[in-house]
Amino acid sequence: MTTPENPVLSSPSDPNDMSSASRLAVAKRQQIQDVLFYVLTMGLSLLVLAALMGILISLFINAWPALHKFGIGFIWRVEWDIVNEEFGAAIAIFGTVVSAFIALLIAVPLSFGIALFLTETCPVALRRPLGTAIELLAAVPSIIYGMFGLFVFAPLFAEYGQPALQSTLGQMPIFSSLFGGAMNGIGILAAGIVLAFMILPFIAAVMRDVFEIVPPVLRESAYGIGCTTWEVVRNIVLPYTQKGVIGGVMLGLGRALGETMAVTFVIGNSQRLSASLFSPGTSIASTLANEFGEADDFHLSTLFALGFLLFVITFVVLSLAKWMMERTEKSKGTKT
Repeated sequence: MTTPENPVLSSPSDPNDMSSASRLAVAKRQQIQDVLFYVLTMGLSLLVLAALMGILISLFINAWPALHKFGIGFIWRVEWDIVNEEFGAAIAIFGTVVSAFIALLIAVPLSFGIALFLTETCPVALRRPLGTAIELLAAVPSIIYGMFGLFVFAPLFAEYGQPALQSTLGQMPIFSSLFGGAMNGIGILAAGIVLAFMILPFIAAVMRDVFEIVPPVLRESAYGIGCTTWEVVRNIVLPYTQKGVIGGVMLGLGRALGETMAVTFVIGNSQRLSASLFSPGTSIASTLANEFGEADDFHLSTLFALGFLLFVITFVVLSLAKWMMERTEKSKGTKT
């Protein structure tokens, strides 16, 4: 006589065991994916760092003959004599820093006003077209800005802008030396204004984006207690987006420091140091663009030294910006 088989014992496997095994397999697969993703992202990060270090090391190696000959004094030497191989970086550094400072002085307030208008007071129907127009300005190639500066802006600036500046600010004791000299439309001031046109879309776009991430409830609460638009911006929007605003300014400064073609068209490309902003000058990037193709061995090493100094200047500026942001955050935490 046969006994019926137990259906539980005759089942091929326990469903609970199968679900546990599948969950374990999924967990292992996800763990492998996490490890692969970590290795991939770490490798890409190290690749960027390696490329950066490679650029720095190659610049230093090629610049070593010039740095070894002139030493630290290369930074403040004003000579630039290709025939006698006597070089200094002071004129190029002066033109780079002053033109970038002029560009920031003009572009930052305008960018702030544009971003404030687009996010706070602009009609909804105009926000997208105006925002797109700002982004399109950022996509214009630098050589187009240079051609515009040389053939359109410079003649108008020489005819109207420079005489107006010389007859007003040039008559003041403090500014007379800055706005004197020949009015030919090109020079360090012209380069700074063209650079302002170039970096304005970048700074304005970043400011607009960071202003838009402010939670609407914060704005509505401030308006609800009777704050004006400026009070909302000063007390709510700017404190909330401070890091983003500084980041946008640093992005514009980085482009202003390293811009080549637009500056080459309008700065005058003269190795001469003058107190007048109307006088032709030069920058590190424009010097490299003008002389790199015809430089011999030692002259080429000097140009590499200029490129190395531009790298150092950019690094110092960005480091100072980072330090300022960290100091600001710490000061916020100490306030009671």
